[in-house]
Amino acid sequence: MAFGDRGYGGMPLVTMTLLAVNLTVYAALAIMSGRVFRFDVQTVSLLGQNNASVLSGAYWQLLTSLFVHSNILHLLGNMFFLLIFGLKAEELFNASKYLCVYFVSGLCGNLMTLLMGPFTLSVGASGAIFGLYGGSVMYVRRRMRQSIIGALIYSIYLLIFNLGENVNFLSHLGGLAAGLALGYLLSTFKPRGKT
Repeated sequence: MAFGDRGYGGMPLVTMTLLAVNLTVYAALAIMSGRVFRFDVQTVSLLGQNNASVLSGAYWQLLTSLFVHSNILHLLGNMFFLLIFGLKAEELFNASKYLCVYFVSGLCGNLMTLLMGPFTLSVGASGAIFGLYGGSVMYVRRRMRQSIIGALIYSIYLLIFNLGENVNFLSHLGGLAAGLALGYLLSTFKPRGKT
């Protein structure tokens, strides 16, 4: 069963581009702030999701916050999982479907973050990454005509495993739910030229 279209000799271009953008944004914030390992609230507020600002019309923060990370460990952890789940997603989806799953999941995760109240500041790509995981798992299970119950149980496990202080559970939940839904929808369409 053939999926995806990596192009460029099989290089995972979309995943590497997202990785490069995240690293570039982190480097730019490090240069601007003079800090490398941990940013202060003022620095992450430049592009992060400040719920009060979003509710006042700064809707762009719902997307820019996907590329901002509060510290080096946050960045490295998210980029590690972007590689794991992104490389798999890139095997399954063409570039436009991959980016759709990534950004719609990230946006849904950030919309869920608005439920945390106006004094919340949120950053990171984890909602989008949870969406890549959910989309890939659901897509494969449905295309292979396997039960989705195991995937749903493991998804719940991942959410519970990621509970903790300073962890945006609602972003993870929103991103995962969007990814699962998109994976389900994408699995229902037959590839062009295939029977």
